[in-house]
Formats: sequence, C-alpha cells, structure tokens
Amino acid sequence: MSANAATNAAATPATADLAGLVLAIAKRARAASLELATATTAQKNAALERLAGLIETSHEPLLAANARDLAAARENGLAAAQIDRLTLTPERLAHLAESVRQVAALPDPVGELLDETTRPNGLRIRRVRVPIGVIGIIYEARPNVTIDCAILCLKSGNASILRGGKEIFHTNTAFAALLPAALAHAGLPADAVQLIPTTDRAALNTLLKLDDYIHCIIPRGGESLIRFVAENATIPVIKHYNGVCFVYLDEAADPAMAETVTVNAKTSRVSVCNAAEQLLVHRAAADTLLPRVARALVAGKVGLRCDPASAAILARGQIPHTAATEADYRTEFLALTMAVRVVDTLDEAVAIINRDGSAHSDAIITRDEAAARRFLAGVDSSAVFWNASTRFNDGFEFGFGAEIGISTDRLHARGPMGLRELCSYKFLVEGTGQVRG
Repeated sequence: MSANAATNAAATPATADLAGLVLAIAKRARAASLELATATTAQKNAALERLAGLIETSHEPLLAANARDLAAARENGLAAAQIDRLTLTPERLAHLAESVRQVAALPDPVGELLDETTRPNGLRIRRVRVPIGVIGIIYEARPNVTIDCAILCLKSGNASILRGGKEIFHTNTAFAALLPAALAHAGLPADAVQLIPTTDRAALNTLLKLDDYIHCIIPRGGESLIRFVAENATIPVIKHYNGVCFVYLDEAADPAMAETVTVNAKTSRVSVCNAAEQLLVHRAAADTLLPRVARALVAGKVGLRCDPASAAILARGQIPHTAATEADYRTEFLALTMAVRVVDTLDEAVAIINRDGSAHSDAIITRDEAAARRFLAGVDSSAVFWNASTRFNDGFEFGFGAEIGISTDRLHARGPMGLRELCSYKFLVEGTGQVRG
C-alpha cells in the first residue's frame, strides 16, 4: 500500500457513521466544558506541565507518525517549502514543549473581574470573564497547531474539538494521543480536548451545524478553507480571510526609517498574514523616498508592481519594476512581490487602505504626529502602526504569550486572539432580597 493510500485508509473510519461520530464528540465536549469551566488554575497548569513532559519523552512515536505524513507528502508532490512546514524535528518538538510551559506560566483569565457596581437599590453587579464553552478549530497542514490550540483552549477553560488536514493526519493523531494522560494527571475530563478521527469532508459538514453544542468555530488556513467554513457554519465563526497589509510613507517620513520598516514588513517572512503587500508613498516625498526604499526592496529580491506615477520615478532611477494590474492592488501575494502606488494626500492613503485592504495590519511612517494620529484613527484595521512594522501584529509580540489566530472580525474579538479573547463574560448579581416593582 502506498503512503498516500495508507493515509486515506487511516483517515476514514470503517463504520462510516460520521454524523453520529461527530455528534457524540460534540456532546461529550459540551459536558466536559461545564466541568472545565470550574477547574482551578492549578489543575489546568498541572495538565499543561504534564503535556510538556510527555512531548519531551515521546519523540520516537511522534517522529515516526510524522515520517508517515512526510512520505505521503512527497508521494503527492508537495513543494519543499510545504514539506518543511509539515516536518517535525527534535528541535521543533523541544520548542513546542517549551511553548506549552509558557502558556502554563501565563495568568489565568477565567474569573477576572472586568467591572463592578452597586446599584441604588443595593444590588451588587460584577462582570467577570468566563470561558466561551466549546470551540471547534479547523486547520490545515501545521503539526504544531494541534498542541497550540489544545493548550490555549485548556488554559482559558474551553473544551476544544480539533479537525486537522489530511496532510498531517498521523502526526495530529499522535499528538492527540498524549492529551488524555495529561488531562487525567490533573483530574480533568478526557473529553476536554478531542480530535476528529477522520479528514472526511462529511465530518466537517456535520461539525459546522452543531450549534446546540459548539459555541464558536475558528478556521486556520487559506482563504478557501475559511470561506468554506464561514459559508457553511451555523455556529459563529471568528476569521480572517487574508492579509492585504499596507505601509504608507507619509511626506514627513524619515528616509532611513522608511527603508528599514518597509523592508522588514515585506521581507522578514513573506508567507505570513501580517507581511506587507502594498506600499503607498505621498507624492510630495515620492521622488526622494521611493528610489531609496525601492532599491532596498529590490536588493532583497522583491519584485515591484507599480502604478504609472511610481513607475516613472523608478524608471528615472533605472530601478527594476513592472506595471501593476488593478488586481495587484488588492492581492495578498505571500511572496517576494509588492504593489506600489503614489498618493496625493494622507486622506487618500486612508481611503485606499480601507477600500483595498483586508482590515488586518497597516502602518504609517512619519515624523508628523498630527498626521499619524489621523491615520491611526482613520484606518479601520485590527492593528494600525505608527513607525513600526506590520509584522508586530502577533500574539507573542503583543505580550499575550501565544495566540490562536488573528481576527479581522469586529464582534467579540479583533486582532491577535490570546487567552482573554478565548473568553466571554457573565454578570454576577448579589442581592439582599430585592424585588422589582
């Protein structure tokens, strides 16, 4: 049997009652969530510490499972970069174990007092942070996501249902096998974290309709996956479709800073959602700023796709570029490619970003504080930066310790989703016998 055939066989239950299987998982998760909501911080941390230790002592089975997935990936002709993303190594496992311990060390958000008031009639009203309940997480080919999602949901008091991609099925299964022992070690329900044991699309279709038991869905992956989940779920979905992120060089931008920040935002890691894809330059400074920044980008192997105004400036400096299409101005390239436009005013830059961007991460480079404040207020994105790279829109960089994703939605959570963003709240009302007239 080929590696690919083995993966498909392993990923499809022989009983085939996928709807019943997923429903049973969801019911158990809901029951576990009610127990987990009152678990102590010490219990949750004990489970996480135990999991970190199990990862460290389970290199052999984890790497063996990963080898099966890598063999299938090669057989299916995946690119080298894709295979690298799938690959576990002892070093990566050590880093993963450390990340589990880092989450254990974070403050527990559950029970945090958000505000408190006492009404004239004597009622004491407190608003406190509580878990969402059951979170379903749909993700693609990243072997660390099974652990990342499990630990963030666990620390925030949520039960989780995980559904990974077929490319990493055996690795995900091996990671999931460690979780019951870690949960049992802390006296927590084994159903607090469950992996859907198939990659059959029918199981996903069922999962997305179980709004009686699942309270939130978080898809992590490409735009097609996220759109499928959003369009087919009857459960609230926290999402971002893509990262069309802008850097705007204002007329008062410091040239050295403009160069450094733009190059970092574009090239430090091109395949991530907070990498800059679009460059806007104020016309009043374009003749001086753009050639310097463009030369630095080209030196970093970035291909520039230019509007007529920016193309004319680069042509005079004999700087390589090509003409942009209209589609380029709204594209998440995820590659060493950047679209460039010249704008007449800051207000035009803000309007373009709000129209053509994806409300993810956008930056202004300027020494003019008034201009910066207008930009920060006017750009409608999850994170807006002044004199800093868009690459900082990240849970770890924001001091959250970890994140489950970056939301471009506007309800409940926006931007990097750490432990607090995996919680809701409820009101606790204490009286002394008050009744309403």
